[in-house]
Amino acid sequence: MTVRIIRNIARLVMGIVFIFSGFVKDIDPLGTTYKFWDYFEAFGLGFLSHVALVLAIFLSSAELIIGVCLFLKIRLKETVWALFLFMSFFTILTFIIALTNPVADCGCFGDAILLTNWQTFFKNLIFFVPTIIVFQQRNKFEHIFKPVTQWFVVVLIATSSVLLSVYYYYNLPLIDFRPYSIGTNIPSSMKIPEGMPIDEYKTVLVYEREGVTREFTLDSDEQPWNDSTWKWIETRNVLINSGYKPPIHDFTVTSQNGVDITDTILYDNGYSLLVVAYDLEKSSLKGFEKINEFSEKAIEHDYKVYGMTASTSEILEEVIHSIDPVFEFYITDDITLKTMIRSNPGLILLKEGSIIGKWHYRNIPSEEIFEDNGMAFILSALTKERKDCIALIVVLFIGSISFLLYIFRLRKLNS
Repeated sequence: MTVRIIRNIARLVMGIVFIFSGFVKDIDPLGTTYKFWDYFEAFGLGFLSHVALVLAIFLSSAELIIGVCLFLKIRLKETVWALFLFMSFFTILTFIIALTNPVADCGCFGDAILLTNWQTFFKNLIFFVPTIIVFQQRNKFEHIFKPVTQWFVVVLIATSSVLLSVYYYYNLPLIDFRPYSIGTNIPSSMKIPEGMPIDEYKTVLVYEREGVTREFTLDSDEQPWNDSTWKWIETRNVLINSGYKPPIHDFTVTSQNGVDITDTILYDNGYSLLVVAYDLEKSSLKGFEKINEFSEKAIEHDYKVYGMTASTSEILEEVIHSIDPVFEFYITDDITLKTMIRSNPGLILLKEGSIIGKWHYRNIPSEEIFEDNGMAFILSALTKERKDCIALIVVLFIGSISFLLYIFRLRKLNS
């Protein structure tokens, strides 16, 4: 009896973990795609970047299928082997990643839970224990459903997962786990709370004399900066201890001439519309046409409009010639832009540094937003969006429960 309870707890734990991991990736396929890009670049596999989206959808779907099958005891023979191989592969891979540290965050739980590479490895070690239990006890589980029903559920979950990913690829994610979610005040999210530790750095000065290069610190006994025989090469700031990192710590906006306008945007009392396009070469030209029209209306109503990109000046000139934007482009880090919004291009509306609206270029709001009741329109749209989100989750939940009850009823009638 005790062994039965342990193996079922192990099965349910791994089922819930895989369902959660698959779901948070499923509703944000671009986030996983970006993570694949990071890994491909770090390991010199850039030629695989064009299949990153397909791999992202496959990964989230595979996790959801494994999770649901474990939870409902469906096709356990195949599922348990898939679980064992999956966990074995990723435990080894995360150990290698923890040693080499090519990317700061593994992305195993999307943006819902951020873990360091070592935390990810130890997490996999912990979850490998119930995986071993389930694998060793794989022949002791009893199936609830008939084979035809089991395959039907597998196909249903796989199809639903792929369709969900495709839908949220063409729209913003269902749930925004990132630090730039609606309602966030960017300046407040950039502050370090009083009493929290800050990063500690050591200044390293590199000098050369007679072909020999040496490193010195400011408190070195020998001070080459006072000796003309030494030639200064460079100065580096080396991180000694990591301090508290606020949710937003990399938001900076500069002009193409290097002028920082971050505070100008964040502390403006009016409305600021950010046109975010991390890579102009990959941006939708049709999307820019719609955004350009919307931006014209925004400017007419005294909105300030800023284009934000990480593209080079050469690419910027080409795109400007093609789309003829009514706003000026500024430079921001590409990772920051990809984190801000999952659309290329996309729109973010700020009011006194707070994010009050985000739109995919396929879902540009109507001109009602510029009327006197514009704020009410935004709040109404956000409320509707949240209601739609809740409604979708409720429908999926009720549908799943209804389906299971129906299957149990059929099984009871046939027994």
